[in-house]
Amino acid sequence: MIQKVISNDDILITAKLALCIWNEHYVPMIGQEQVDYMIKNFQSPEVIENQINHEDYEYFIIYHQSLPSGYIAIKQRGNELFLSKFYVIKEKRGTGLGREGMDFIALKAREFGAGKITLTVNKNNVNSIKAYEKLGFTNDGPVVTDIGNGYVMDDFKMSKQL
Repeated sequence: MIQKVISNDDILITAKLALCIWNEHYVPMIGQEQVDYMIKNFQSPEVIENQINHEDYEYFIIYHQSLPSGYIAIKQRGNELFLSKFYVIKEKRGTGLGREGMDFIALKAREFGAGKITLTVNKNNVNSIKAYEKLGFTNDGPVVTDIGNGYVMDDFKMSKQL
């Protein structure tokens, strides 16, 4: 089940998922200090609330066996749906939640009338890159974004035509 983030409780659940997932997945790639910085500045409850209320992001919690198990954040950008976040906690990977989430994202893209889904993925996140390619995404090349405090996001931009 995938449920839209609406209430403050939903926002807190999403922020807790972010803290768990980013620490279990990204610390080996970018280090604890950058993960802490990114959680504080991009995935804290206050930031998520601001993104929903003022930046036109939609967040969704992925539930598996009635437990919060991941989350999605999307934003419409003209004829594209930007997939900002799509994360599943480590213990729930391999349960079909990835496919369910991508089907949901494609449905949302069609609802928006988007002709393409775009996303960015860390260059060192080899498993996610392979998974996106398997789902029909193409690698459109590198993109480096300065996120402040001396940190950058060193990513690949990927896209999928619908």
